[in-house]
Amino acid sequence: MGVGASPSGKVTVTDMDSIERSNLNRQFLFRPWDISKMKSTVAAAAAKRMNPEMNIEAHENRVGPETESVYDDSFFESLDGVANALDNVEARTYMDRRCVYYRKSLLESGTLGTKGNVQVVIPYLTESYSSSQDPPEKSFPACTLKNFPYLIEHTLQWARDLFEGLFAQQSQSIASYIHEPAKFIERALTGPGNQPFETLETLKANLVDKRPSKFEDCITWARLVWQDLFANTISQLLFNFPPDHVTASGAPFWSGTKRCPHPLEFSVHDHTHLDFVVAAANLRAYVFGIPQCRNLTKIVPMVLSVPVPPFKPRTGVRIDVTEAEAQSRLTVPTADAARLDDLRGALTSIKNLSDIKINVVEFEKDDDTNFHMDFIVAASNLRAMCYDIQPADRLKSKLIAGKIIPAIATTTSLVAGLVCLELYKNEYKLDVTMLSQDVSMLYAFFMPEARRKERLAMSLRQLVETVSKKRIPPHVKALVFDLCCSGANGEDVDVPYVRYLLDNNTK
Repeated sequence: MGVGASPSGKVTVTDMDSIERSNLNRQFLFRPWDISKMKSTVAAAAAKRMNPEMNIEAHENRVGPETESVYDDSFFESLDGVANALDNVEARTYMDRRCVYYRKSLLESGTLGTKGNVQVVIPYLTESYSSSQDPPEKSFPACTLKNFPYLIEHTLQWARDLFEGLFAQQSQSIASYIHEPAKFIERALTGPGNQPFETLETLKANLVDKRPSKFEDCITWARLVWQDLFANTISQLLFNFPPDHVTASGAPFWSGTKRCPHPLEFSVHDHTHLDFVVAAANLRAYVFGIPQCRNLTKIVPMVLSVPVPPFKPRTGVRIDVTEAEAQSRLTVPTADAARLDDLRGALTSIKNLSDIKINVVEFEKDDDTNFHMDFIVAASNLRAMCYDIQPADRLKSKLIAGKIIPAIATTTSLVAGLVCLELYKNEYKLDVTMLSQDVSMLYAFFMPEARRKERLAMSLRQLVETVSKKRIPPHVKALVFDLCCSGANGEDVDVPYVRYLLDNNTK
């Protein structure tokens, strides 16, 4: 294509990722011996081998607010345009904002399985990438996930949400509170419904009541979480809605997609039971900076020594049966001022808060050593056991929970070709039939031939000044022209106005 191949041309490419084996099936620039090397560096070298005249510079930076000192005003103003090859909406909208701000054209493209998209964003001509949004992803009703799952997809989504709630969100909240306690509490108290109480209660539980100091504490916590999720919660559900429960109309409550569950009885000899406790304990240990342990010979005695209180059903517990009930609960405030004051008092009394070191968890499906997928697979399959749903193996669980859609080389090549064609485009096969500026008709197909020839020979500056009989003021840097055009079939084609930049050194 010749991009960046002139003496003054340059292509800058940046990517903070390294090459993985899965990249080889859809990228012709990478080879097996490039695995673990940086994508941008390898791609730049491969492109240079194809065209030695290409001037290309490889960076290893993420594009975002944290690198605006690198990709600053001078950098963007030196560009002719931007081409995206990003894998998330957040990064796309960020680059879109930067291109809009600096008035740079943007070639946006992406693939998703057999689907692909190409969008050309041109300043003053097209909408920006962020001007439109895709419809929201299909989601499962909250009451289905929480109480009435009937598909393995439901249990996996529940397990994924559980991971976020127990580790990702909690670790982020704890770290934020330690960093700015007063501001965190102030923000928390503005939450809707019962959210302020839940947020502060979670902080108190993690920093005051149950803060672990050794790995045995993490095992105790994980074993009791297992008991609550897969035994007590199910038993409470059956207490509210026994197997023979009927609705107001006399129909069986447990029918259709509502599967009647059964509580599990913990056993260290069941590998799924033990997998959950091991993964949960190690994740909690990671959050609090406690050395992890994978040795089952040491872990099993710890698990067996945990005292587990017997289940006692509670009366007056509300369980949402419909989505409307689940949504209505979100707007009903239940935390009173006295309880909130007690929680704030407990949190503000923590000594040496700044000495507590917290590791924030971010879900990473491709690291088999971080216990993330171990936890999700075990939690999902235990939930499936409770509801007599066929469990899923690790690969299927990873595909669903990680929302993995295989990349297809043919889709990638087609989309890459289409977006490159957009870069090539510079002719629109249109004939200008009329041209005007302000109130002056500069050119029209119906003018006498001699006049048309005369005006076609003039520069646009000369044409405007001749027809308007006025000099263009020195402060005017650009002119706006309105056009009428016809296509190859002779039909009129609507086109936008043209902004023509003047060369004020030319008279």
